[in-house]
Amino acid sequence: MSSATVPFSHPAIRVYNRSVQLLDSLQPVFALALRLYVARVFFFSGLTKIHDWNITLALFENEYHVPLLSPAAAALLGTCAELALPVLLVLGLGTRFVSLALFVFNIVAATSYPDLSDAGLKDHVLWGALLLVTFFYGPGKLSIDGLLNDRLDRSRNV
Repeated sequence: MSSATVPFSHPAIRVYNRSVQLLDSLQPVFALALRLYVARVFFFSGLTKIHDWNITLALFENEYHVPLLSPAAAALLGTCAELALPVLLVLGLGTRFVSLALFVFNIVAATSYPDLSDAGLKDHVLWGALLLVTFFYGPGKLSIDGLLNDRLDRSRNV
């Protein structure tokens, strides 16, 4: 055996494998925490909008410039999206579709407000990146999607 070949029973390999197993076991908790963090941002934004609907309409008429929609329609659709999609995201129901919808919503929100500060833009980039992680890697096992996937896998193996 050459000096460059490491046997699979080498202590360093065993430590590495245990570390990977530990990280893999924490993935569902991390995926849930990520979903909770992003959902909270959008949900509280929706709550702010329904707190005073007249101010929300004024903002959409004067500040936010959503393409293709009237200000009233944009306010209504945006508020509904901010209140409904985060709930689905937290539950992990239709997670990939929901994370993609929120990703697109996030882009529209960031581009519709011309006075967005650099800090605000960085927030939107972070939220978009986290939504893409959820879109590409899925919600994890701590989700309705994960439970449904497990049941489907078990029924296929029966």
